[in-house]
Amino acid sequence: MVSNAVATEDEVITIGPQAGPQTAFLTTKADIAIYGGAAGGGKSYALLLEPLRHYSNSRFGAVIFRRNSTQVRNEGGLWHESVALYQQLNAHPREAFLEWLFPSGARVKFGHLEHERSVYDWHGSQIPFIGFDELTHFSERQFWYMLSRNRSTSGVPGYIRATCNPDADSWVRKLIDWYINAEGYPIAERSGVLRWFVRQEDEIIWADSKEELLTRFGADCMPKSFTFIPSNIQDNQILMQKDPNYIASLKALSRIERLRLLGGNWNVRATAGQVFQREWFPVVDAIPGGWMRALRFWDRAATKPNESNRDPDWTRGLKLYKYPNGTFVVADLKSMRDTPGQVESLVKNVASHDGQSVAIMSQQDPGSAGVTEATHFISMLAGYNVRVATTSKDKLTRAKPVSAQAEVGNIRVLRAPWNEEFFTELENFPDGKHDDIVDVLSGAFNELCGGFSLLDAL
Repeated sequence: MVSNAVATEDEVITIGPQAGPQTAFLTTKADIAIYGGAAGGGKSYALLLEPLRHYSNSRFGAVIFRRNSTQVRNEGGLWHESVALYQQLNAHPREAFLEWLFPSGARVKFGHLEHERSVYDWHGSQIPFIGFDELTHFSERQFWYMLSRNRSTSGVPGYIRATCNPDADSWVRKLIDWYINAEGYPIAERSGVLRWFVRQEDEIIWADSKEELLTRFGADCMPKSFTFIPSNIQDNQILMQKDPNYIASLKALSRIERLRLLGGNWNVRATAGQVFQREWFPVVDAIPGGWMRALRFWDRAATKPNESNRDPDWTRGLKLYKYPNGTFVVADLKSMRDTPGQVESLVKNVASHDGQSVAIMSQQDPGSAGVTEATHFISMLAGYNVRVATTSKDKLTRAKPVSAQAEVGNIRVLRAPWNEEFFTELENFPDGKHDDIVDVLSGAFNELCGGFSLLDAL
């Protein structure tokens, strides 16, 4: 717990964090800690509190960065919030320099890195504490360069703290990947867990302990510790009491922004919904009878998650029904990330469960290896109505026909546990990290509609 008490003639003022993630952020021993994941979690205030643990150290200095100086000076921004906080500790403001000078001689300065080359303004600096407010606004190069300025002769070992809101396209998303689940939400039991890393030729190599990296790379590798601590508005009880309408404002956002800023989702993109929107897909509780044709379309991959590739492509198998009135129902989605043998077993078991009435199709990869794999796929499903397809069309072109039918409500979806993953990937297309679900949906739809200009069946 970080706490600072200042005696005055009439009262003792206690300054400290709120219980929960804010306290976890201010007590972590990590060299680098990132705090955030949703709006309203008290992130910037925690960043202002952090250097106060050293305010009596005459040699201590801190710099807290925003991307540009306007953001620092904005109403409700870092400078505005620091006035009410730092003046309680008798700090002297030097507003022209965006700097606070404490009675001990300790300093806290607010800076900006508006341009890529702005980092060189800090060349030769020694900064014991560096803070980044909204880290996703900074470039990866700026962050790592400033890490080289994070050194100290003050008796305080250099360390870095940062805050951020979710941004699926930011380099920060990859940095915190271990702390985020497949749906884009923080993994609760990993919050605040310390990990260790070294950088080798710009590649980050992670480990669960410092000793593991020292054994692997030697005593000169100098591992750094790292953690991520998520928060949301529910963790900020002071804000909830002072401004109970703020949560209503977040709920009034568009669904995409609501998922990011209220829900703390790190996978959904601000550009989501360009090709598919979940509101276009009626969800049904049962598969209607009277369908004409049924097809299971496979997009196969064969890589298990590992340290070098924590998020490989998925094997997906989507079942789609077509009805005489021109409507369709997405009836099932099978997913796996495993070895070729396990994927093959899944495909055969699903075919047996679906039965002879459901046709089977898969997309063929280009080249001779794709031909060999396609031949094997057909052979292992002997006795079923099975085909493979090649295509020369790009993914967006293939997705447009099913997108058009979804927009007018002709694609229904059976209610099931896989729905959220299905809709999230569709909405993130074409900018999302994965598009396996889009591929199987458009593949099944185009086949059932006889769209051989998009998929050339073999």
